[in-house]
Amino acid sequence: MADNTDVVVIGGGYAGVLAANRLTQRGDVAVTLVNPRPVFVERIRLHQLAAGTHRAVTDYRDVLAPGVRLVVDAVTRVDAAERSVALAEGGSLGYDHLVYAVGSGGAEPPVPGAAEFSHPVSTLEEAQRLADALTAAPAGAAVTVVGAGPTGIEAAAELAEQGRKVTLVCGGILGPYLHPRGRRSVAGRLAKLGVRVLDGPDSTVAEVTRETVRFADGRDLRSDVTVWTAGFGVPDLAARSGLSTDALGRLLTDETLTSVDDPRIVAAGDAAAPSDLPFRMSCQSATRLGAHAADTVLRRIAGEEPEPVNLGFFGQCISLGRGAGIFQFANRDDTAKGLHIAGRLGARVKEFVCLSTLKHLAHEAEKPGSLTWVADDTRRELLKAGRPAAPTAR
Repeated sequence: MADNTDVVVIGGGYAGVLAANRLTQRGDVAVTLVNPRPVFVERIRLHQLAAGTHRAVTDYRDVLAPGVRLVVDAVTRVDAAERSVALAEGGSLGYDHLVYAVGSGGAEPPVPGAAEFSHPVSTLEEAQRLADALTAAPAGAAVTVVGAGPTGIEAAAELAEQGRKVTLVCGGILGPYLHPRGRRSVAGRLAKLGVRVLDGPDSTVAEVTRETVRFADGRDLRSDVTVWTAGFGVPDLAARSGLSTDALGRLLTDETLTSVDDPRIVAAGDAAAPSDLPFRMSCQSATRLGAHAADTVLRRIAGEEPEPVNLGFFGQCISLGRGAGIFQFANRDDTAKGLHIAGRLGARVKEFVCLSTLKHLAHEAEKPGSLTWVADDTRRELLKAGRPAAPTAR
């Protein structure tokens, strides 16, 4: 009888869990998932954790296939030559194939004082610290959220709905991904919640202090609690391990999600940069990329050629407190359409998406290989033409 093929998955988020579950299709594959926390973090609910409206965690037993071995630890280095990963608590794990799914977090703020005096909300621990800071602050404290992407909008709306006095500082336009119609809808909901929105070229933050947010033109905004959601980065594990990365630190891969350095390493989720043209960071792409990464590994084990990734999108959903939300429909190439669902129905759609994401993971644990997704040929056309382009609203 042949020996098992050992596959190590680094990262227990949406991409890593989906990949680990899908790999259990073969009985001769031993799957180990390495994650620094013993619980699964619902990252798309971390703004709720900060506001006290959700725990944002679930037990791995509810989403992870029973045949997957969970190692609660952090990987400090990948040794591609030795096919092993070093663990923070000591020791190492050998592998035949590796899935790199370390996810993303808040980027180091380039603004003086932001790292010291503001609160990011991209990890479980950060959201918990923000919740503690809000609990310690008086009810009338001025809260400033910097960054007007989905995380910033959701945090501002959630906190305002809880009675907080919130200012949302965009540093540009509100909701850059959104179609102008969707943007107007979001702005209207924020206004109803009492959120003061500062957008445009005069909303660039130049400095953060303990009690103020200072703009580039010298204006000061009082801020007792500052929340920083502007920009995301990825762990530097790949770079520290001598693997090729893009400018942000994402692992460079080909279109099958295979590392350009080593055919036994594949990447998935936010930390993957296929053809140096990464997909938008989202749980929507993370789960699908996790599935495709697993398929690439399984094909290699079977002696077959892996296929290029082909991923289409549906849109973007944003919660606007518990009472409203928006689902921004998109073309399959991830460009926003003029159609959206807003209000209470939008909130229901957002909650449905949050619940469905967990159900996708659990279903893949029960029936590995079951997740399917829509395709889109636009990416292949862009790569052939040598014209990488970021999604824009239209």
